[in-house]
Amino acid sequence: MRTRQWERHYYARWLLISDSMVLLVSVFTAQFLRFGCDDPLILVTPTALLGVRVDYTALSVLIVAVWTLTLVDARDVRATGIGSTEFKRLFQSTFWTFGLLAIASVSLQTDIARGYIVLAFPLGLTLLILSRWGWRKWLHARRSEGHHLHHAIIVGEADKAEHVALKIGREPYIGYAVVGAITSPGPRHSNVLGVIRPWTTEYPEMIRSLVDDLGADTLILVSMNDLSPDQLRQIGWAMEESGVEMIVAPALTDIAGPRIHTRPVSGLPLIYIEYPRLEGINYWVKRLFDILVSALLLLILSPLLFAVAAAVKLSSPGPCLFLQQRVGRHGEPFLMLKFRSMVAGAEGQVDALQGQSDGNAVLFKMKSDPRVTRVGAFLRRFSLDELPQLVNVLRGEMSLVGPRPPLPSEVASYERWVHRRILVKPGMTGMWQVSGRSDLSWEDSIRLDLYYVENWSMTSDLVLLWKTLRAVIGQKGAY
Repeated sequence: MRTRQWERHYYARWLLISDSMVLLVSVFTAQFLRFGCDDPLILVTPTALLGVRVDYTALSVLIVAVWTLTLVDARDVRATGIGSTEFKRLFQSTFWTFGLLAIASVSLQTDIARGYIVLAFPLGLTLLILSRWGWRKWLHARRSEGHHLHHAIIVGEADKAEHVALKIGREPYIGYAVVGAITSPGPRHSNVLGVIRPWTTEYPEMIRSLVDDLGADTLILVSMNDLSPDQLRQIGWAMEESGVEMIVAPALTDIAGPRIHTRPVSGLPLIYIEYPRLEGINYWVKRLFDILVSALLLLILSPLLFAVAAAVKLSSPGPCLFLQQRVGRHGEPFLMLKFRSMVAGAEGQVDALQGQSDGNAVLFKMKSDPRVTRVGAFLRRFSLDELPQLVNVLRGEMSLVGPRPPLPSEVASYERWVHRRILVKPGMTGMWQVSGRSDLSWEDSIRLDLYYVENWSMTSDLVLLWKTLRAVIGQKGAY
């Protein structure tokens, strides 16, 4: 069975069973917590002359049935497994179920216990989210092992096809494995395209033949000047007959979904791209969030901060804080605060240790740096040395989430387009922190920072803060 058929049948079926069980537990738990073992009756009066009594058990079963039906879009294969759409649809289904119940209650003049509703819907939504998150982690693990992958063929110009294949290969959990390609002649720098066949005018037959030979279930079309609109339409018809999903990959890189809008005009699906919104109300919402959270954390963590400062001071000669000049928003320099994790004067030893760097081509990093003190090693392992940066956040020099704060020497070596990363304040954490930290190459570090700048949102900040906690506990790339 092809992967797409597996998702539509087996995976969707298990999600249906899981959703139903979760909702049964949630709604009947709410009923038990509100009424105990009793099963009181609800008076339903659709007319002034007719009264019908229904027990809460029947109502609970009805709510579960309606709620499960409204979740059908949340089980669509295009929504499950990756992205936020799946969870948005969980919220939407909960809203619609609650709305339908409210409308029915008013229309039928029923008096449903508020405590029952207040318990059932938040509990059901929470358990649904946890359940889907568990299924997603299971699916990602299976895909990382090479199971349940969509076998994809790419059709397009060689360099663009290779670019798309590299992007797909970087994140196997999305569920695609490129097994072949049909490309025009051009330079190739890797073997990520699998079986390659040259482009000819016999395009529908060639594509269908390669799909059958490789057992592909997905066709990805990238930009190709040789393809006319009529040819694209014929390819779509051929794939429909073969049961193969067709995806068009426009030449847009590192642009998040909320910035992309499609509008059909005379049969043309025109794609509109919103520019990053880094000023105005968005800036002040982010700034207010930074002030409130950093102040609260400084207050809560003050005993820990004093304890760490004392440990650093007593463990080795020198100050407890390390101040280093970094470059902030719009190139403004500032002094970034950290607890000292190395011996005093450690910066003067960098030249002697340069040949032993484990970092990327620009940043100096060592996994076993002899300058790091015993206390400093512990602080770095759990990122405790970075806690004083909460003061930088409170003062407005940094943000809780943002690009990595660069050194002046780094900024001096930037290419022109890389300067976009300093359009926003640097962050205590960011995409670089949850994607490998010191293990990242320089190119990947820049790519992640620019992606954040181009696609910033408060939702993404909250997600990154949650992922940071997991990354710190996992200690990946912390040295």
